[in-house]
Amino acid sequence: MYYFAYGSNMCTARLARRVPHVRPVGHATLAAHRLAWHLIGADDSGKCNIVYTGHDADIVHGVVFELDAARLEALHAAEGPAYDFLELAVQCGGQTLTAAVYRGRPDWLDDTRVPFDWYRDFVVAGARAHGLPHAWVATLEAVTTQADADARRVADNAEILAETPANVIEGSVGHA
Repeated sequence: MYYFAYGSNMCTARLARRVPHVRPVGHATLAAHRLAWHLIGADDSGKCNIVYTGHDADIVHGVVFELDAARLEALHAAEGPAYDFLELAVQCGGQTLTAAVYRGRPDWLDDTRVPFDWYRDFVVAGARAHGLPHAWVATLEAVTTQADADARRVADNAEILAETPANVIEGSVGHA
């Protein structure tokens, strides 16, 4: 199955910790949506979300990955109850693909939330690594963040950001 990542899961090392095998397909766009950082995370900070606008000119850049649909338990657990898992049409490599995506549930949204700096760093690193447009990366870098007072969480996430995952594969992902 195809999965469209637009937030911290664009960072291949982060996504690779959550699924058994991952294959990056490429840069993709989702029309008629905007990116927001207002989803209430389990740590109380802001997380990325896509908001439907209905205007085709509104575009969210992200990355399509191929994942094994039968082995998504850890990814669903990591994303938690704040998101609905649905399929949307994205543009990738000149093609329209149907990709699974997480979109925040209305009761989990709070526009006063601000992401931790390490979370924003995952989003920026993923965008850079997958060649998203420079203007989009600059927009991500400009997001206001807050420092995380939990030193262990900061260290754990820095470790993930520095990883080169072994479960990133070339070719198709096996389907059960």
